[in-house]
Amino acid sequence: MPRNLFLISTIALFSGSAFAQTWQREEINFESIESRALDLSNKPYVAPDKNSLPDWMNKLTYDQYRDIRFNPDQALWAAEKLPFRAHFFHPGYLFREPVMLNEFTDTHTQRIRLSEAFFNYGPLIKNHGDLPSDGGFAGWRLHAPLNSKDYYDEVAVFQGASYWRALGRGQRYGISARGIAVNTGADGVTEEFPSFREFWLKKPEPNDTTATFYALLDGPSYSGAYSFRVDPGDDTVVNVKAVLFARHEVKRLGIAPMSSMFWFGENSRRRFDDFRPEVHDSDGLSIRMSTGERLWRPITNDSGNLEFSFFKMDKCEGFGLLQRDRNFHSYEDGEAAYNLRPSLWIEPTSDWGPGSVMLMEIPTTNELSDNTVAMWQPDKTPKAGDRIEFSYKQHWTMAADPSQAGGRVIATRTGVHEWQPEQRTMIVEFAGGALEMPDEKPPTAEVQALGDNADKIKIQGVTVQPLPEGHWRAAFQIAPADENGKLSDIGPVELRCALKRGDAFLTETWAYRIKP
Repeated sequence: MPRNLFLISTIALFSGSAFAQTWQREEINFESIESRALDLSNKPYVAPDKNSLPDWMNKLTYDQYRDIRFNPDQALWAAEKLPFRAHFFHPGYLFREPVMLNEFTDTHTQRIRLSEAFFNYGPLIKNHGDLPSDGGFAGWRLHAPLNSKDYYDEVAVFQGASYWRALGRGQRYGISARGIAVNTGADGVTEEFPSFREFWLKKPEPNDTTATFYALLDGPSYSGAYSFRVDPGDDTVVNVKAVLFARHEVKRLGIAPMSSMFWFGENSRRRFDDFRPEVHDSDGLSIRMSTGERLWRPITNDSGNLEFSFFKMDKCEGFGLLQRDRNFHSYEDGEAAYNLRPSLWIEPTSDWGPGSVMLMEIPTTNELSDNTVAMWQPDKTPKAGDRIEFSYKQHWTMAADPSQAGGRVIATRTGVHEWQPEQRTMIVEFAGGALEMPDEKPPTAEVQALGDNADKIKIQGVTVQPLPEGHWRAAFQIAPADENGKLSDIGPVELRCALKRGDAFLTETWAYRIKP
């Protein structure tokens, strides 16, 4: 029988709820979703109708939308006490693009219909209207017994365009991922935000430890098929496979993009009137290159300008935005709990080819929006009609060193003394790996200046000092190469620093851009 011909079955889902839904015979797999994406790519893009919802949904306020809560008794697979459950988001307020949800088994599939039975409406929703049965949802979230055996915690949430977030054990939501980034930060074009239009959630078996689901992505320039396998744990690991079809050539394609927030940290020169010492979801970009070198780029928000950094390589072994500082007293925020927000480490599981890890830093004066983006930008931009396939693992982790550098950067500090206005002190602190092994010979620091303005400064006073708890501090000063010059007249400088013993490097490379 052709795959697109369905046999209607009378099997009903949610037999204990206020409604029943109908199964259809169909085999759902990655290839079938890829076929749908290919069909979409061969047609003109049609944007979702944001006015398709009833007026009362579109006019929901923020507080009213928050007063609509999913009824956990109606969670998908709750009645059968399976190892995973799915909760759904009500459409309305800002979430007006319908997301279609389906459940499937090895042989059957069925649409999950929007229904009042899924939701509890609070007192702020006094008189709501009817719900369109074909209106779709605003997204969904995956639950599993993550922090205890008796409670189904949120593990991942998919809501808004192609964004998602995930949690490991004991973590709090922070950094976000998305399917692809299109024209992010590219000059002269508008960034596109393709959406996951439809999901297929596989019904788990009683002993499953992995949740499996598929998604169909669509946007002006790309359609695509996505496969997700989620393994909850201390680190929650998400295996992602994607096939994209290009409708048009774009200026910039970002693979495995992520977005985070950095307002200020110990390296910040711009200070804000805030009671907390640091405020950020991530404090640096970590990269593992195929050459064996590891890079650590602390995030900054000092220049007041949109900043881009590109780290080019023939092959990427991994990258991610990390939250390394896990000390509560670095943040002093018991509500936001920045010390518990996960790092996101990307490990390619297919050959991505040559390209660059791009870091985009957006100036901000608050903590309300993500302002830091990292992604992989391939050297070859796909042409119209191209098929692009890639896969990777996401590690939502609390680990300080997923790049396995050994010796790692743990702090960046900088300052200028008023009696030495043309000399900036740079402090880089390292710990871990071979630095913790006793050795008669202390490490030395290799410091370099790179880029167009490197010859305009001189590096002087390089020292390495042992600190408590096995930490080591590299300190040096940068000053104008011209004795009559001024630091303020020198443009941004790229600095590099690493600790070594003899010819052997003991740490990752600290990579920093600073306007002296």
